[in-house]
Amino acid sequence: MSAKVVHKPEDSRFEIYLEDERVGLMDYEQVDSEIRLTHTEVDPVHQGKNLAAILLRESLDTIRHENMGKVVPICSYTVKYMEKHPETRDLLLNPIEDAIAACRWPGANS
Repeated sequence: MSAKVVHKPEDSRFEIYLEDERVGLMDYEQVDSEIRLTHTEVDPVHQGKNLAAILLRESLDTIRHENMGKVVPICSYTVKYMEKHPETRDLLLNPIEDAIAACRWPGANS
């Protein structure tokens, strides 16, 4: 099964599909020239298949190519993804360290 990421601007989200089944999503808020990535989820049945990473990679690629704005990662998964993938950091409004400091995932700031 191949994963396909679809941008749904009318819903302010990106969705990931396996065949015709939506298996995950990433919500965002567009505020002026900022795009705030607020929530990422994958159906528990499909967790462990790297789908969240595929969703983030493809979503950030679309944000870059469509010049949607500077990214403000709010979702803890998005913060961790961008921390691990420095090639995405040019999209950030502020340094990744600011996002890490603001994030509250277990083990953050330890």
